Amino acid sequence: MTINDRDKISLRCGTTGIILNIFLSIGKILIGILNSSISILADGLNNFSDAGSSIVTIVGTKISQKPVDKEHPYGHGRFEYVAALIVTIIILFMGFELGRVSVMKIFYPEEIKVSVWNYIIPGLSIFIKLIMVLYNHIGYKKTDNINLKAVRQDSLMDILATAATIIAVLITNFTSFKRADGITGLLVCLLVLSSGLSLFKEVLDPLLGKAPSKELVSKIYEILLEEKIIVGVHDLIIHDYGPRKVFASAHVEVSDMLNIKTIHERVDAAEKKILKNLNVDITLHMDPVALNDKKYINYKNLAEKIIQKYDKDFRFHDFKTIKKQNENVVFVFDLVLPFGQKKYDSEKIKKDLEELFKKEDEKISLDINVEHSYV
Repeated sequence: MTINDRDKISLRCGTTGIILNIFLSIGKILIGILNSSISILADGLNNFSDAGSSIVTIVGTKISQKPVDKEHPYGHGRFEYVAALIVTIIILFMGFELGRVSVMKIFYPEEIKVSVWNYIIPGLSIFIKLIMVLYNHIGYKKTDNINLKAVRQDSLMDILATAATIIAVLITNFTSFKRADGITGLLVCLLVLSSGLSLFKEVLDPLLGKAPSKELVSKIYEILLEEKIIVGVHDLIIHDYGPRKVFASAHVEVSDMLNIKTIHERVDAAEKKILKNLNVDITLHMDPVALNDKKYINYKNLAEKIIQKYDKDFRFHDFKTIKKQNENVVFVFDLVLPFGQKKYDSEKIKKDLEELFKKEDEKISLDINVEHSYV
């Protein structure tokens, strides 16, 4: 899907949301006022906030389309996340306001004037909101626009909330329990707040720097290792500047016997392939490896054997050997700890590995740089 197609779908979903939510909001607010029903009025105000959310979605899409400028060399793609954050704040604000009004209604209940509209308007609302859920779900799946996911989730909460208002009217009509309206309004509030808090966390993650998907990482590794000259990949870092701007960098290991021109041509081809297939602008650093040095290979195999025995999740790269006097040798390498699993004691790890290598060969000492993976 092209960027233009993605934006068109997002704008179409936003426009549809504005029209339908304003229609529902006006109907529910009128019925809520005429019948003194706080739950229906609350539901109507919630629909009005939904229309505002759709407006923010459109504005966010428009601003995120802006091209690169002097102040924003990576474009404006992250404004899509900012827009989604604004939507969640609107949801939370309305949730707190509905909660305040509902609590007052519980302590000071009023009689609800029940009419056929108490059932027609909410029933129609559920039907329309179900259409909006499906419409935004399809749009989100096609575009991966987090704003559409937020609107979809909000519409789903509205269906549950509206169903609750119908229940409140039924309870009040058949039992004369006046506080049912306020209690139901409070339940609507809790649903809105729950939805808002969940969305708030999800939207905040990409703004703070969320870890890339395993699928994207795997595809990058797959494309790089398809190049026959590349024998290893490490230090992959991915930066997300919005759906249209993802940058990455990585180190690729190549034989030190290859011609530098050949290496550059193949690595450049890999960069272009990743950009074309994954829309990720990647920069690759070349690390020469002595693949034809048998002694070096034996040393590296020994290091791999010991490190894997110590912890199967540990990886290492940039392996070098430095010869010292009396045939002593220093193993120099970067040790990569697993990402996001647990807290490691780097100094203890260094000490433990030093002892294990000494057991294999007293002439071996270590110079380790401990780091963790970002993917």
